[in-house]
Amino acid sequence: QRQMCKETEIENIASIVGALIEQRTALGISQRELASLCGIPQSSVARIESYKSTPNLDTLLKIMQPLGLKLTVSPTK
Repeated sequence: QRQMCKETEIENIASIVGALIEQRTALGISQRELASLCGIPQSSVARIESYKSTPNLDTLLKIMQPLGLKLTVSPTK
């Protein structure tokens, strides 16, 4: 049960980070530009995008805003 929950959590994070990367690339924004827009270090964006660190909710929302993304919560199946 616990292992399954951890796998779902990893999949969810990968899905969110993947969407961030896809949108940033589609908009033609570099990691450095995104970091500047968010007021966070470029190294933080790089660590998040390479799955080396998991962003907290505040950081995630800061990154999503300039990318024109919003966080949606929905019930699990």
